[in-house]
Amino acid sequence: MTASTNAPDSAALERDARLINARQKDVAPGEIAIGVIIGRTSEFFDFFVYAIASVLVFPQLVFPYVDALTGTLYSFAIFALAFVARPFGTLLFMWIDRIHGRGTKLTIALFLLGGSTISIALLPSYAQVGTLSAVLLALFRIGQGVALGGAWDGLPSLLSLNAPEEKRGWYAMIPQLGAPLGLLVASCLFAYFLAILSPEDFISWGWRYPFFVVLAINVVALFARLRLVATPEFERLFESRELQPSPAFATMFRERRTIILGAFAPLASFALFHLVTVFPLSWVTVEIGEDPVRFLGIEAMGAVVCILAILASGVVADRVGRRAVLGVSAALIAVYSGFAPRLLDGGEVGEAIYMIGGFALLGLAFGQSSGTVNNNFPPESRYTGAAIVANAAWVIGAGFAPLVALFLASRFGLWSVGLYLLSGAACTLAALAINKDFARRAA
Repeated sequence: MTASTNAPDSAALERDARLINARQKDVAPGEIAIGVIIGRTSEFFDFFVYAIASVLVFPQLVFPYVDALTGTLYSFAIFALAFVARPFGTLLFMWIDRIHGRGTKLTIALFLLGGSTISIALLPSYAQVGTLSAVLLALFRIGQGVALGGAWDGLPSLLSLNAPEEKRGWYAMIPQLGAPLGLLVASCLFAYFLAILSPEDFISWGWRYPFFVVLAINVVALFARLRLVATPEFERLFESRELQPSPAFATMFRERRTIILGAFAPLASFALFHLVTVFPLSWVTVEIGEDPVRFLGIEAMGAVVCILAILASGVVADRVGRRAVLGVSAALIAVYSGFAPRLLDGGEVGEAIYMIGGFALLGLAFGQSSGTVNNNFPPESRYTGAAIVANAAWVIGAGFAPLVALFLASRFGLWSVGLYLLSGAACTLAALAINKDFARRAA
């Protein structure tokens, strides 16, 4: 690092990468986009591997002493712990960022994520250690959440800041591609092992392999992201304080209005996110008793539809504005919530309509839901503010969605899941309507 830079020293790996990249020109938005996609895909792959295991594995492995529904609810409760832990991870790793540098922070966070994931892959069953199995699962899940909070690298913000003015919608959707890509790989992996193994072998050892794959993908993502955070362009933005971490509590107090609106603006897409990815798998396997391999195939096809819809959202947003896409998609999700959840009891055709239609709406809404308020933050608060908004939105809109949806559906019927989804759409529309300044800047 040059003498003029006030940022703290980083790890040797980051310094070496900076020496290499110092010989290059500023990194193009396309290069940043590739790094963002790789990083987000690795995070979401990790996320979906755990989510699928929460339905197909942990109720039998960790909670065999209760019925399948209760065991799945317990699994979803542990699933939510990562979202609760993410803000604490952000606080911890923002401190590491300020003291030791971005490369050190990112390396520690991704190794913690990989270590927690591998620990889950080696999890002993209830038959082996009793209730300690659930305690260990909860601890490892918290470790994943802390790591995910720390893995925030500012690359989506860097991508947005480098995007051409007329292509902001297109570049805004690029980080969101990681979600359907991660789901596609995770669904195919679990479907493969379920298809080739007996139920006994799958529960005994087959389910563990996707967790090992996570570690390999995280290593690739680590080097892709380190290469970018060490670039001159990232360094320039860091020195200008546009990507420099600011004190978290001071940022939350000073930018509370933007943070609150930013957390509620994407709730329509975040609520739908889990209601077409995690909840349907639990409903059809636990309540209906269908073959999970077939349904995982539907989820994989839905992920492809979601990718196409996310791409379409970028094109449409650059024509009519991001705010218009968010508002119209939230209204469509509200309409969808009135009838679609009950299609899950409509046999194979009803399930396919629910999933494909839901993924299409998810792609349109989710494609423009990230970072809609980032430009509202002053430069010195943008890096930390964006991380706080992302964590808050996931906790409020998604972390408890599978648990709440399965509980409501099992107690009151699928119509109640529609009301839950409707509440998310209402929050998005309200957030867009309340803040006139936010509406103008997001357009």
